Amino acid sequence: MTFDVVATDGGARRGRLTTAHGVVDTPAFMPVGTRGTVKALGPDDLTAAGAQIVLANTYHLLLRPGHDLIRDLGGLHRFMAWDGPILTDSGGFQVFSLSKIRKISEDGVEFRSPVDGSAHALTPERSIEIQHALGADIIHPLDECLAYPATREATERSLALTLRWARRAQVAHAAVASDAALFGIVQGGAWDDLRERAVAETVALGFDGYAIGGMAVGEPKPLMYALTATVAARLPVAQPRYLMGVGKPEDLVEAVSQGVDLFDCVLPTRNARNGQCFTADGPLVIKHAEYARDARPLQEGCGCYACRRFSRAYLRHLFVTEELLAFRLLSLHNIHFFLGLMADLRSAIAEGRLGPFKTRFFERYPVHPVEGKAGDTTRLLSP
Repeated sequence: MTFDVVATDGGARRGRLTTAHGVVDTPAFMPVGTRGTVKALGPDDLTAAGAQIVLANTYHLLLRPGHDLIRDLGGLHRFMAWDGPILTDSGGFQVFSLSKIRKISEDGVEFRSPVDGSAHALTPERSIEIQHALGADIIHPLDECLAYPATREATERSLALTLRWARRAQVAHAAVASDAALFGIVQGGAWDDLRERAVAETVALGFDGYAIGGMAVGEPKPLMYALTATVAARLPVAQPRYLMGVGKPEDLVEAVSQGVDLFDCVLPTRNARNGQCFTADGPLVIKHAEYARDARPLQEGCGCYACRRFSRAYLRHLFVTEELLAFRLLSLHNIHFFLGLMADLRSAIAEGRLGPFKTRFFERYPVHPVEGKAGDTTRLLSP
């Protein structure tokens, strides 16, 4: 993997990430293909929408159909018929969310499958083994992700464990001939000084790129922005930066301005299945009665298939009658919106007009006051 920064505008970067399966123009949003598929969409849909890279979930693919089966059938690219780059997480976030059916130790995590109750052990070495079997282009070490709020003592303990696991993952990765890039994960909770320590010690280990973990886990929005800025500013300039599990459109715009290059989030497809559609004027919920006779597309000027062909009234009809086509069309639109936003951000950075772009974006796109004003990176006291 190689990464080149081709333009900057303030802290924002326009880059080019090159992997064995193709090039990714950054900043980029990765549609989430949890089980080897972006829900309701096929690879051709993603390519047409502008996707260059997708994320797959190590934990879910371990449980079904199993990484050995995927490896034996030629790897995840062939299995899901996706020719572009694939990034996999370590599986840690999903395992740690299973608080009632998992046990953490120095060695790793033991847990029971919520699918069939079978026992599994995920260690730093096994996580790397699974991701190698999947054949992903970018992989991650096992880490511990704490929910917000967490005490300082718990955060320090968790960070130390994550760093020890990171070293073990590096050894396991180096022992196998692989083209995969290994990204280190920066944890540290909601504490500025612990985040700074996490950056220093993770970078000292030497990874191919760096992920910012433990965000969007319940912390106030201004705190997330402040911590992201703290971490991004201290990460190596010449390597890619990935903000894990984020986020909403306003989060993407803000984090891009802070120098983040890669993002993933389930919102475009998950919210589509709940009837929420993203537009330049903010989200709309298609099931609302006000759209029953609305002949307009979801968004004027949108080039997605749903907007080119169908009215809000028709899409509402599909959704309220529980027709499966609704999930596909709304997912197509949302993915198209997210990827289009990233393309606009890339152009704005390359042309040195990110500031005016942000101003126009936030003039139209509403941000709920409870979530915190976008752009407000005021330091908040940690819990």
